[in-house]
Amino acid sequence: MENSQNIESASQNTEQNDDEISLLDLIAVLLHYKFMIIAVTGLAIIGAVVFSIISLKLPPEKSPLPNQFTPQAHMLIKEDSGSSGLSGSLSSLAGLAGVSVGGGGSSRSSLANYLSTSNEYLDAVNKKFNLTERYKIEKFPVTSTRKALKKTLVSTYDDESSVFTISFTDTDPVFARDVVNFAVDWMQNRFDELGLDSNRIEKKNLEANIDATYKEILKLEKEAQNLGASVNKGVSIWGGPNVSIETARIQMELSAQQKVYEQLKTQYELLKVKMQSEQPVFQILERPEIPDMKSKPSRGKLCIIITFAAFFISVFMAFALNAWQNIKNDPEAQKKLNLKTKKESV
Repeated sequence: MENSQNIESASQNTEQNDDEISLLDLIAVLLHYKFMIIAVTGLAIIGAVVFSIISLKLPPEKSPLPNQFTPQAHMLIKEDSGSSGLSGSLSSLAGLAGVSVGGGGSSRSSLANYLSTSNEYLDAVNKKFNLTERYKIEKFPVTSTRKALKKTLVSTYDDESSVFTISFTDTDPVFARDVVNFAVDWMQNRFDELGLDSNRIEKKNLEANIDATYKEILKLEKEAQNLGASVNKGVSIWGGPNVSIETARIQMELSAQQKVYEQLKTQYELLKVKMQSEQPVFQILERPEIPDMKSKPSRGKLCIIITFAAFFISVFMAFALNAWQNIKNDPEAQKKLNLKTKKESV
């Protein structure tokens, strides 16, 4: 029993010695190739720094890694309380029935997310700013431009705050700001066209009716002035009785139009008060500004990544060279690989 225990302890000590020797061998390899590791890592650092400086000094159209800017616009989308309550009731009933119903979120926010990726939206931006030519796309211009635009024109929605954000990334900060402004206006007009904000629709209709009524009043007043001038001159193509009838008709229509105008103005002012007290469906919280700070690339992180990559590659090269030297110095390994040493050739 004692002999067996001694043998086991001896074997354990041998394994520990082997582990210590192998660790020392690794350190020895690194020390042997330390100059190569330092040289490769140093060259990588210098190359990364030089590349970063050159990319920073060159103009954006010639730089391999130009600065990019990302202006943002923030909109508040009003939740549809009616549909939210209905969906909540349906979810409760489904829960009682043992059916699981996933939350779909606000229908208006879902619509905004859909519109931000629709072909109509992307094509409108492309048509306005001619991005196909800007991105130098020749093959499949429509589809390729849409794909490129989806990567730079990004929309996000925050469920907690109900804030919808549109951002665009480009090397020209002014151009990027203009694209975001156009995208915001397009989205707002699309919401209006779909009739989601009844107050805005009613306001537009009232403004159109007020303008039409005002023009009609001016027209009738002008007709009354012309008719009065013709009577004063003693010239009338209708005759005496006809002039009186025509004058009465104009005055009647003018009075009616003035009453309509007053009613429309009253409704318009009441609607403005109502809109001030209510939150619109699509409200622009913040327009995009011209960014003075780049959003990417991070040249410092790039230099760090290149440095670490070069260090690990040089360490791998050191172990690979050491392994090759061991193979060259090991006859058995040479035989296995069918290699002939110089001693055997002589």
